[in-house]
Amino acid sequence: MSARALLLAGLIGFAAASGGHAFETDETLADPALEARVAVISEDLRCLVCQNQSIADSNADLAKDLRLLVRERLVAGDTNDEVIAFMTARYGDYVLLKPPVKPETYVLWFGPPVLFALGVLVVVLYVRRRRVGSPEVEDAGAVPLSDEERARLARLLDEDPDSA
Repeated sequence: MSARALLLAGLIGFAAASGGHAFETDETLADPALEARVAVISEDLRCLVCQNQSIADSNADLAKDLRLLVRERLVAGDTNDEVIAFMTARYGDYVLLKPPVKPETYVLWFGPPVLFALGVLVVVLYVRRRRVGSPEVEDAGAVPLSDEERARLARLLDEDPDSA
């Protein structure tokens, strides 16, 4: 029981010690104002390796390089918008976690909802056609049984399967 408590305390301590950002101490700038700007910009840029994380949250080597590049651009005197423009020019709109809505990104923005709507439409049409007793199934060229066919069917249904 004490080993479990010790393990749990160690895990909690490790989780508390690891910060929410992936910044390493050798990356930080001496100027806190510039470092705050780095943090803001880094939250808006996608890690090209992880793809679903910002470069601020990623531990990938490329994310570290991108954070260093952001710092270099800020130290060189670029504004936040200029840094974002530089990164976009270099890596495309994909580097932005929230890319702009423009013709080149319409598929990115509107593709998933359109595909979802098409999927729902296909499922609805499939279910309608497969529904038992639907007018489409009953009227799909079905010919009623003749008297002879009904009599034969009745004989077949009344037969005992063991007598065959």
